Amino acid sequence: MSIDVEYAIKKDIRNNPVVREIDLDQKREFLRTAVLAAGIVAMLLFSAWQHFAIVQHGYQVEDLRTLMAAEQTAQRKLRLELETVQRPQEIERRAIRELHLVAPTAADIMVIEQVRPASRPGAVMAEAR
Repeated sequence: MSIDVEYAIKKDIRNNPVVREIDLDQKREFLRTAVLAAGIVAMLLFSAWQHFAIVQHGYQVEDLRTLMAAEQTAQRKLRLELETVQRPQEIERRAIRELHLVAPTAADIMVIEQVRPASRPGAVMAEAR
C-alpha cells in the first residue's frame, strides 16, 4: 500500500519561469539557408520557364509552316483557276454560252478613224535633259 500512497501524491512542478532565449546564430543560419534555397528555386523556375517558352515557339513555328504550305497550295490552285478563266478561248466560250453573244460577220465590222487632237503651239509635254 505504500506504493499507492506515493503515487497518489504528486509534486506540482512549475515550468513557467523557464524562458527560451533566441539563438541569433541559428536564426541567421536558417535565414541564409532559406534565401539560398529560394534563389535556387527561382533559378530553376526561370530555366524551366525559358525551356517551356522555346518549346512552345518551336511548336508555333511548325504550325505556321504547315499553314503556310497549305496557303501556298491554295494560292497555286487559285492562280491556275485564274489563268484558266482568263484564256481567250474560255472568255469566248462563256460569252457565247452564258451571254448568248455571237461572233460578228464581215458586214458588222466598221472601221472608225481616230483623230488625234492637235497640240497647242508652245506646249511642251516632256523635255529630256
